[in-house]
Amino acid sequence: MRTAARAVVRHNQRVVVVPEVARAFRVDRALSYVGVLLAGGVGLGALYAATGVGIPCPFLALTGWECPLCGGTRMGAALLHGDLGAAYGHNPLALLALAVLGVLSLLWIVEAVGGPALRPPARSRAAARRVGSLRWLVISLVLAVAYTLFRNLG
Repeated sequence: MRTAARAVVRHNQRVVVVPEVARAFRVDRALSYVGVLLAGGVGLGALYAATGVGIPCPFLALTGWECPLCGGTRMGAALLHGDLGAAYGHNPLALLALAVLGVLSLLWIVEAVGGPALRPPARSRAAARRVGSLRWLVISLVLAVAYTLFRNLG
């Protein structure tokens, strides 16, 4: 495991730097998350394709606007029918995210079977770590709001 000295603690009248253990990336865990996400998406898409029943969006019901996830079930049903154009029309952001996740999954599968571990350059990883979790959350929320506005007003 990697360690990074970050936490400073006072102990017995002295300042002690305590190493903070960074969790190592586990390919098997990442692939299991992707598998669960894929199974759920295929299940919802198949249910919608067969019955027309989807998950109602409370944001859409309250505001009349589509949220960033609206159209995801219809997109999955269109993908199950092989209609990439319709899938893009239902939710282009979700389709792009699905494509990125697919590429990452292929890289992780290669790594899991003994191939090379492909990671971003160390400088990029360090810069991403410096941003911090809370800032990434705020950035994601700002992008979601911008996408919602663009989608409904554009």
